[in-house]
Amino acid sequence: MMRYCLSLLTLMAPLLLAHENQKIFDLGDFPLEVGITLPAAKMSYATHGTLNAAGDNAVLVPSFYLGDHHGYDFLIGPGKALDPAKYFIVATDMFQNGLSSSPSNTPAPFSGNQFPPIAIRDNVSAQLRLLTEELGVSRLRSVIGFSMGAQQAFQWAVSHPGFVETIVPMCGSAVEHPHGIARLESFKLAIKTDAQFLDGNYSKPPTAGLRSAAVHWAAWGTSQEWFRRQAWRELGLTELEGVYDFYFSLMSSWDANNLLALAETWQANDVGDTEGSDGDYRKALAAISAGVLYMPCETDMYFHIDALAHEAQFIENVTFLPIPSDWGHLAGGGFAQQDAAFINEAIGQFLEP
Repeated sequence: MMRYCLSLLTLMAPLLLAHENQKIFDLGDFPLEVGITLPAAKMSYATHGTLNAAGDNAVLVPSFYLGDHHGYDFLIGPGKALDPAKYFIVATDMFQNGLSSSPSNTPAPFSGNQFPPIAIRDNVSAQLRLLTEELGVSRLRSVIGFSMGAQQAFQWAVSHPGFVETIVPMCGSAVEHPHGIARLESFKLAIKTDAQFLDGNYSKPPTAGLRSAAVHWAAWGTSQEWFRRQAWRELGLTELEGVYDFYFSLMSSWDANNLLALAETWQANDVGDTEGSDGDYRKALAAISAGVLYMPCETDMYFHIDALAHEAQFIENVTFLPIPSDWGHLAGGGFAQQDAAFINEAIGQFLEP
């Protein structure tokens, strides 16, 4: 039970965990894909281990929705897939997550609901600058990502094929398909329809909207089987309402405009929009030269395994390895002990066959 609780609490890192290893990379005036320049842009990150002389033992782990640079701690450490004695691990925070440049920490004219749209490719471009200009990385051994981190992993393989050797997308896709866009729209509306939201000009948090959004997230985060067997009891919770309360405590630790902006980045994700792909994600996936370990969860309701199998058929060098779990989407983040063990073993074998 303690392992489950600690893993879930890592989702709340912006509120609960110290950031003693956190660093900030100043990007300066950063041009965005939408055509706007974000002034004094910043990318938050943390590192583990030491970069070798060749600069090619680096592994990038980009953050995911509701997470930060602590989100992959279950993979990092002695005896785990990412041993700092072997790899130089770089954990980055996405724009809009409250640590890198976000609606909540950017001054006017781009503060709050005026923050410009961010693409997954903008995050990847910023990460490339961090790796090369600040850290001296010459090549990535791998990009490993869960959920929105998987979106970034795919984008790395499409945008920078000569820089990344392998990718490991977990419970995430190369393109956000229409069902996922619709689900996220209902999540956004839960926040926006709160009378206190005021079109993003709120003076105090839209608490009722965040509560509704939390219930939405709770219903989709795991799986129907997880609910049937009342697996929340493994978390020390005694009733279903406790699941809602947990997600509300998480949602309410985030700024509402950050949540909405990051959800819109998620909705817009499509590797087919990469220059040279002609708007066709199939063409983009077919061009991937990196080795790919694609790890969906058998019961994920965010990124359904059938949709991810559809994408995998267009990738030449892919191993499709489902996570056998009823923890649904959360399985990819290692939130259950057995899932964390499965993922660590699979990635360890993939990186060091």
